[in-house]
Amino acid sequence: MDLDSILEDEKLLPKNLFILPLAMKPLFPGLFTPLMITDQEDIAIIEKAQSHGNLFGALMQKASANGKQRSELTNEERFYTMGTLCRILKTLKMPDGGLNVFVATQERFVVEQFYGSHNFVTAQVSYIKDKKESNEKLTPWMNSLKEEMKLITGRNPLFTDDNRLNMVNIESPGRFADYMASILDIEPENLQKILETVDIKKRIEEVLFYYAKERKIAEIQTGIQNAVNKRLEKSQRDYFLREELKNIQRQLGMDGKEDFREKLRKQIEQLNLEGEALETVENEYARFVSLDQNSPEYAISLGYLQTVVALPWKKEGYKNIDLAKARKILEADHYGMKDVKDRILEFLAVRKQKQDTKGAIICLVGPPGVGKTSVGMSIARALGKKYYRFSVGGLKDEAEIKGHRRTYIGALPGKLIQGLKIVKTKSPVFLIDEIDKMGESFQGDPAAALLEALDPEQNSTFRDRYLDLPFDLSQILFIVTANTLDTIPAPLLDRMEVIELSGYTSHEKLNIGKKYLVPKSIEKNGLKKSDVKYSSKALVKIAEEYCREAGVRNFEKALDKINRKLVLKLYTDEELTRPVNVSDELIASFLGRPPFPSGEFIKADKIGTSIGLAWTQMGGATLFIEAEDFPGNGELKVTGQLGDVMKESVSIAWTYLQREAERRGIDRSWFKSHSVHLHIPEGAVPKDGPSAGITLTCALYSLITKQIIKEHLAMTGELTLTGKVMPIGGLKEKILAAKRDGIDTILYPKNNQRDLDKLSDEVKEGVTFYPVDDMQQVLSYAFPNDKTVRMSEEEYEAKLDKEAKEEKEKKDEKDQELTDLIKSMREKL
Repeated sequence: MDLDSILEDEKLLPKNLFILPLAMKPLFPGLFTPLMITDQEDIAIIEKAQSHGNLFGALMQKASANGKQRSELTNEERFYTMGTLCRILKTLKMPDGGLNVFVATQERFVVEQFYGSHNFVTAQVSYIKDKKESNEKLTPWMNSLKEEMKLITGRNPLFTDDNRLNMVNIESPGRFADYMASILDIEPENLQKILETVDIKKRIEEVLFYYAKERKIAEIQTGIQNAVNKRLEKSQRDYFLREELKNIQRQLGMDGKEDFREKLRKQIEQLNLEGEALETVENEYARFVSLDQNSPEYAISLGYLQTVVALPWKKEGYKNIDLAKARKILEADHYGMKDVKDRILEFLAVRKQKQDTKGAIICLVGPPGVGKTSVGMSIARALGKKYYRFSVGGLKDEAEIKGHRRTYIGALPGKLIQGLKIVKTKSPVFLIDEIDKMGESFQGDPAAALLEALDPEQNSTFRDRYLDLPFDLSQILFIVTANTLDTIPAPLLDRMEVIELSGYTSHEKLNIGKKYLVPKSIEKNGLKKSDVKYSSKALVKIAEEYCREAGVRNFEKALDKINRKLVLKLYTDEELTRPVNVSDELIASFLGRPPFPSGEFIKADKIGTSIGLAWTQMGGATLFIEAEDFPGNGELKVTGQLGDVMKESVSIAWTYLQREAERRGIDRSWFKSHSVHLHIPEGAVPKDGPSAGITLTCALYSLITKQIIKEHLAMTGELTLTGKVMPIGGLKEKILAAKRDGIDTILYPKNNQRDLDKLSDEVKEGVTFYPVDDMQQVLSYAFPNDKTVRMSEEEYEAKLDKEAKEEKEKKDEKDQELTDLIKSMREKL
């Protein structure tokens, strides 16, 4: 039985159908088409249909049903009510588990009632046949549709020759409209609307509308493509014309870059160069104009001339300095630092008095985070000068300072000349960071290269290797920063004026936090002042228990961390009221347990322990020393990654105590019958320097005499073999470190009294200071209840004389016994 006979006999069509859901587009009647099915539930529907006459209904799902579970919607909510009857002609199982079904679409139907749900949906349907109308009335509409099809088939690759062939062979107007609709690429809802249009004329009219729309789109696309092609053709034409023009100009002796070269020439003339500079630049310009643009030398020569004209060659006159404004800027930018600010203002006052335009070299040295770089920026603001900063930390190539020779590919001038190109002035402020961290390699020594640049007597004729011309750097104010002076070469350090920046006290950190860090962190994290409130107690807790350092860099990081977490909490906790008070509980919640809990300080409360004070590049630090003895042969073992100088201090302390033991009645045999292990904790941290000499001596003395050192006592000082206490450096940083660790008594060298007098009362508050110049004074302060009695000088000398006399008498007695023995043996012989 053929398809036409099935369609004519309505009795053969089933009233109930299994429903296959369609998601992409509806099927139109009168087509032979494949369906690719991958959903296992849909495959089950096909298998059910095969067992019930190979017939099923294809219904389009509504857009609102896509993406939802089938159980979430009723069938009326899920499906449109008009679909297409399909007959299964052939099925083919695919390797991926899918099913390829070839079907013949037969007739429209309308759902009267749905049965079943979820996986197997069936429906009672009634079929809708196209009304038979006169072909004469519909032929003009069909012809119009065919014309539209012909107009767009050449422009749209989706319409193939097979489409055109099928279109010609369809005679039924309804089937023709359905076929034309099936190959349209439009929204599924619009295709469903065409499927539901029963009137053939209206259906053709609807399809014709969409084909006309497709034709308009194709015409616009063609116009765009033509415009693009035309533009490409014009670009190619312009390229060939330019090449021809160059050829003509070359033959006439003309150059297309004449305007550019003339402009460069005028710029050189405006520099008003003299002497060697004028001669060199004019020769280079003459060479440049003779070069071909395609020559490799052309770009090198052009780059050199552009560098020359970009530099500030004109000498600048004196610019008045407003000292009141300078003071105001320094006070606004930094809290405290009275000595530093006074020293900077003194420097500016001298320049104002002399109306001096000559540069200078200032070295700001101090621990990290104390504001060295920001002080340099403030000096530039106070002077009203342009500012250029670069770091030389880790720099190992002197060419970074003095430039590369132009013979090298990619050669560049040095950092100093590059900076002058940027600031466009001859008297800027140059900040050179981390000058203490320069290296040295086979590429040269950058520190040596800086000697000429930073020497006021030489830098007026500084010669960069790339520029190869004398250039005046004498008007530049150089500000260099360092954490320590120890690694700066002496000749370079000799050219600098050193200003030391010390660590901050707790009071200073509190005010810096209030005035600068808290507002900055609040703004940085998008908060407002009304969102969070920091009390003085909270800031002190953060600074002392979480950020125990010389500077405030970690203090700022801790505030940032609190504010970041607070932003998240404000979004996630709707019950949180503003402003949020930063309490101890909130700090612990956001920052965790404090690494330096309040009240937990380092203590020398056991025999063989003492506390020293050290200075490091990170600021001051306390140094805990411990010693243990055990039966042995007098060996002294030292651990804790001590440097050579500190090991020498241990040897000096050991020797001094052996000598001192005699004067205090300690049996010297103890040193031969015991071995000692001296250790300084934090073994992974290198330690060096002589200032722990008296501390090491006290730890060993405590071990030998079995006494505990005075509570809350720390000390610093270098020890000599004769027991003298020598001066040390970094006293302020050491005092601040002692206060952070709960120390209330400090022994310091008497020769450092001048340094102590310079310190503010705030630094010295809460600490008792004892100046010492001899180890005996140190021991009397450190061991107030010492049971050993030290002999006076006369008593000690008398004891030595007595021991020497007794030793001599014993020796004489042995010699006499030996003489008598020899005499007796001779007599017997």
